[in-house]
Parts: sequence; C-alpha cells; structure tokens
Amino acid sequence: MKLFSSLYRRAMIWSRHPHAPWYLGGMSFAESSFFPIPPDVMLAPMCLAQPQRAWRLALLTTLTSVAGGLLGYGIGYFAIDALLPWLQESRYWQAYQTAVEWFERWGFWAVFIAGFSPIPYKVFTIAAGTLSMALLPFTIASLIGRGARFFLVAALMAWGGARMEAVLHRYMDRLGWATVALLALSFLVYR
Repeated sequence: MKLFSSLYRRAMIWSRHPHAPWYLGGMSFAESSFFPIPPDVMLAPMCLAQPQRAWRLALLTTLTSVAGGLLGYGIGYFAIDALLPWLQESRYWQAYQTAVEWFERWGFWAVFIAGFSPIPYKVFTIAAGTLSMALLPFTIASLIGRGARFFLVAALMAWGGARMEAVLHRYMDRLGWATVALLALSFLVYR
C-alpha cells in the first residue's frame, strides 16, 4: 500500500510553495508558546526541497521560535493564575513541574536544553515567565538552543539535498509502515 509515499510527495510539493516560509514562521512562533507540533516537521522537508535556502529557513525558524518563546514567557508572567487549572489537567503538568524544578537548579541552562532538545519548549517558556527569570538570559539561551537545533536540522537536510529526497521517496512506504509497527509495538509494551 503506497500511503506514505503519496503523503511524502505532497509534503515536498507544499514545502516548495511560495508561502511556505510564512507558514513555517507562524508554526514556529505558535509552537513556542501553545501549539503542539514542532516546526522541524516543516523545516526538514523545506530544507530538503530547497537546500540553497536552508540557512535562511533555519534563521527564520529560530527567530520566530524565540519570538513565540517571548510570548510564552509573557503568558507565564501575566496569566499563570488563569492557566494553572487547565495546566494541571493537561498532559503538560508533569513537564511543567519538571521545568520549574530545573529552573530552580539550572536557570539559563534549563532554557538552553529545552530549546535544543525534544522537551516541550513551550512549557519552559511559560515556566520562565512564571518564575520571573531575567529576560535577557532567557532570550540568549533561547536563541542559542533553538538556533543550534534548527541549524542542525537545516544542515543535515541541505547536506542530503536532492539525493536524500530521492532515496527517502523510494523507501518512504517501508519507513512509514516500519514506524507504525514500531509505535504499535511500543504501545503494547508500554501498556
């Protein structure tokens, strides 16, 4: 069944769309404060489709992500009391508590690690505002952490370029079904 290769082909067409950078910037901004899908899912195919624009796309993603992080900081600083009941009921509560604990221990480094790693960065931006972390170190840590992550993604995709795009297209259905099987197996083992 050729489900994943057609989705992949469509994603590559969309990644070449003239408005794609606007969508990437919007997604990156939103993800840093409230949106659940990381911008890497758009950045990677866009850099793969247009390797000559990879650095510009990584910079756009970094800057809009940090701007969104500043919004998250503002949410934490000004609106945590209103958000706390929702946060306690959400799947982000444990991550939020971890973020608060990390801030008490490591401050700047907690933001840096959250910016680079797959840890939900939005939780750390809100926690930074809640705990009134100094804005300049927060912004610098965000720029370095998010920048390192997005420029690494861009570099890997640009390095692969058209050659990697063709190989991925050839094996996309196998990779897709293998991922589904792995997720199903993980779910069964975890359950």
